[in-house]
Amino acid sequence: IVGLICDDMLFLKVTAEGEAFGGDLEQRPAYPGAKPSLLIPAEQIEDADWLSELVRITEAALPAPKPKKKIKT
Repeated sequence: IVGLICDDMLFLKVTAEGEAFGGDLEQRPAYPGAKPSLLIPAEQIEDADWLSELVRITEAALPAPKPKKKIKT
């Protein structure tokens, strides 16, 4: 998971690379109890090229998901 949409707001996971590309984006939790995420302002969402690049950078910086263990029957 790279990001979430909660309460009509887009949140992306925080990475050093994403912060460097995004500039001064606000960080706050997407929902109570969540870790802080980058809150993407509405005007930046309209910039498809910028948003696509931020998502690519963020995804590349995240670790690969751990393989799921097979359930023995």
